[in-house]
Amino acid sequence: MKRGLLTGGHNLYGHRIGILMIEGRFPRPPGAIGNASTFPFPVMHHVVKGASGSRTARDLGVLDPASSEFRKAIEPWLEGARYLEDQGCRAITTSCGFAALFQSHLREAVNIPVFASSLMLVPFIAATLRTGRKVGIITAEVASLTRRHLKGASIDPETIHVIGMEGCAEFAATAWEDRRTLDFAAAEAETVEVAKKLVADRKDIGAILLECSLFPPYAAAIQAETRLPVFDFTHLVTLVHSACARTAFSGLL
Repeated sequence: MKRGLLTGGHNLYGHRIGILMIEGRFPRPPGAIGNASTFPFPVMHHVVKGASGSRTARDLGVLDPASSEFRKAIEPWLEGARYLEDQGCRAITTSCGFAALFQSHLREAVNIPVFASSLMLVPFIAATLRTGRKVGIITAEVASLTRRHLKGASIDPETIHVIGMEGCAEFAATAWEDRRTLDFAAAEAETVEVAKKLVADRKDIGAILLECSLFPPYAAAIQAETRLPVFDFTHLVTLVHSACARTAFSGLL
């Protein structure tokens, strides 16, 4: 930092990435995007009031994104994005992969880059794979992940296979029911079993993308079982942060 005249204008400093959070009181262990210690750099979280996991993934998904009803429903997200920009964030993401549905609305609400969903990594991952290999997506709920979500993340449906956490009691108790306790071992076991089923049923998967921001704590265990590259929300946030907080290279010439 240059030791000279400093210019203010915000309440807080040192952050580059703003994260719009769904509202929930369930535990978020390290690795989850709602745990600040997940990242080796500061981030700014902003909770979108009323935006529960169910409302964001299920209720918004049945509305027409071009309708006034949809626009009204996502206004708290847009207000949150504007707040984060005003607080000096250089880029914005969210804590829900289903926010791909309103990626375009968010980016038009602010003057800084928006990377609303982990699903936005899918085209990049697909481009790295050999012809015929596909990206396996583990999502919170298959029925709620529509073609409109895929379009919002610029995903070609022909490049993916999708599996959800339907029938996983520990996941449902926290993500959908907002229970304030989490059996970590049970949640990890559920997620790993879903990943194993995905790769067992689909032999052409070349990499895995974890759509939900609650899945990264289990990513290492998933990789240990599947032996595949496993991508998630933390990669998206780290990538964007590195682009917004560049430092000079050191070394010898």
